[in-house]
This record gives sequence, structure tokens and C-alpha cells, in this order.
Amino acid sequence: MIVDAHHHVWRLDRGDYAWLTPDLPIHRDYGLADLRPLLGDVTATVLVQAAPTEAETAFMLEVARGSGGLVRGVVGWTDLAAPDAAARVAALAADPLLKGLRPMLQDIADTGWILRPEMQPGLAAMTQAGLRLDLLVAPRHLPILPELAARHPGLEMVIDHGAKPAIAADAFRPWADDIAGIARATRWCCKLSGLVTEARPGWQAGELRRYVDHLLACFGPDRLMWGSDWPVVNLAGGYARWRDAALALLPTEARRAVLGGTAAAFYGLE
Repeated sequence: MIVDAHHHVWRLDRGDYAWLTPDLPIHRDYGLADLRPLLGDVTATVLVQAAPTEAETAFMLEVARGSGGLVRGVVGWTDLAAPDAAARVAALAADPLLKGLRPMLQDIADTGWILRPEMQPGLAAMTQAGLRLDLLVAPRHLPILPELAARHPGLEMVIDHGAKPAIAADAFRPWADDIAGIARATRWCCKLSGLVTEARPGWQAGELRRYVDHLLACFGPDRLMWGSDWPVVNLAGGYARWRDAALALLPTEARRAVLGGTAAAFYGLE
């Protein structure tokens, strides 16, 4: 199984993509029909939320059910701060295609939001339901993540987009030290995705190398999974260019896990 562990679809008339403004070149509808010609040897995907609404979760599950087996898992959204968050999580987890949830932490001003008391029942319910937590974080969040791990040791978590290091600014530390510390202290996974949108326009694969090498050294191939972040990746060269760069940067012996095995195991893809 070759897996794209992180992509989106959206339909603008749904009206809940506040971040997707008309000035962006990707401000149009994207569906699986647009994705399929790009996949190459990819045989399974994980569809990830792009709007903080339960309507988005329902939309993605509908897309997955109609995908002919391409979309093997959905990472949705629910309001983890709601008083009835535990019940919401349990209801969503009843759908076998729903593999995880993702609060959009990068868009929340309070860096420690995920540690607030009102979030903890929903996170505990995720553990009980066997769901995974996708962590859409920036480098500023990395120092608070060990506390999250300590509070919820049974919750499977994955860091999206390598925590979005500032590659264009050639910023390596403290990101590198913080991500290494989390990898040592937890058994979490990390997504090799989203790096090119943090690089300078016209990036070359060599500019990504030390970041890719560091993530691979920290997590190992069995805890690292490749994702396209399509169609956001169209802002930085597109699907094929990022896929080719990842293949060039990954050692041959790591590819089987990073390009499929890790995601299949982590998300329980069938």
C-alpha cells in the first residue's frame, strides 16, 4: 500500500473555509477527480479537514464513501472545547472511516489552548474511542507538547507538516532541538508534509535536506509518513514536484515505511 497520508478536498459553496481567501491561487473547488491524475503509484489516501466545522467532517466522510476505496481514512473536526465534546467524539467514532480529529491549533492565538481544562474530556474520549489526534502546530507549540503527551499517554498523535519549520528563513534551531525532544519523549509519529510551503519560492530539494534528514533521524522511518498536503502544495510547486523531491531525499531503505507502511499502521488503514 502506497499512501498519501495528508490531503484535502473542498467546495467553496460550503462557506466554512475562512482561511481560503479569494487572493489565493487555490481559491477554487478541488475534488478527487482533480487529485487522481496526480497520484502515480499512490493507492490509498487520508483525507484531512480544512475547516473547523462538523459539517466539514460529514462532507469528507461522504467523499470517502464515494471514493471507490481510494480514501481509506478521514481526519475530521469537532469542538473539543464543547461541554458535550465526549459525546460528540463517541458519535463520530462510530463511523469506521473516521480515523482521527484535528483542531486547527496553528490558527488559535493561545499557544496552550490544547492544555486548557475544558479540552481534556474530549481528548480522553478520543483515547477511549481509539481515535488519533493530528497536531497542526507551529514551532511555538513544540515546548507545550510534552505536557500534552504526559496528560494523555494512551492517545495516538501525529505532528503535521514537521511542525512547519521556517525553512525560507533558514531557521533550524530551536525547532530542531524541540522536535528531537518530543521524538525521544513520546512514541508519536510525524508527517513529512507541508515543508515546501514553508520554503522560499522556487525552492530546490537541497534546501529541504537537513530538515528531512533531521525528521528521519528523530522519528525513524517507522514513525514518519509522507503526505502531499494537496492542494495547498500547489502554492509551492505542486504534487509531482514535492513527491519527486521526497523520493530524492529519502534513503531507499526508508521509503517502504515513509511512503505507506507508517500511515497504514498509525491510522489503521485497511
